[in-house]
Amino acid sequence: MVLQPHFALMASYNQWMNDKVYDAASKLSAAELIEDRGAFFGSIFGTLNHIVVADTIWLKRFAAHPSSAATLAVMEPLPTPTHLDQCLFDDMQGLSAHRHWLDSVIINWVAALTDDDLDTLLSYHNTKGVASTRSYSRLINHFFNHQTHHRGQVSTLLSQAGVDIGVTDLLALIPDEG
Repeated sequence: MVLQPHFALMASYNQWMNDKVYDAASKLSAAELIEDRGAFFGSIFGTLNHIVVADTIWLKRFAAHPSSAATLAVMEPLPTPTHLDQCLFDDMQGLSAHRHWLDSVIINWVAALTDDDLDTLLSYHNTKGVASTRSYSRLINHFFNHQTHHRGQVSTLLSQAGVDIGVTDLLALIPDEG
């Protein structure tokens, strides 16, 4: 199975959707962004922050994989979040700039992966210290699925706040080859 092009598409989709979500969120005031809307991470800002926290944790784990050490070395200086709702930024501007940077890191990392790299295992510890060894490619699937899951929550919260983010389907990035 050829996985690298699949992950390249997912990285592009991730970046495209994050741009759309952050653009839509920029239409709200700071008070509206931090308003508790009953979501698992409370607010739109809290949910977007959680995605960045989880991405940081996972990218730092992925950096331990021999195939990714070079492309993810930029993650090393970042502190590893200690909990999933840790607030990394005080404002949307800082969070947005970091999100944009992370998306570039993800695009570069995925572009450097080969199918041989993906057909390996990754050993890591979760945030509670529990050790695991799992398929590298399946962990990357989880990484992208996690982002999609929480962006879906954010799109609902934005819709409830009266902001439409537009088309969100991956299909929009898949070329028509007919």
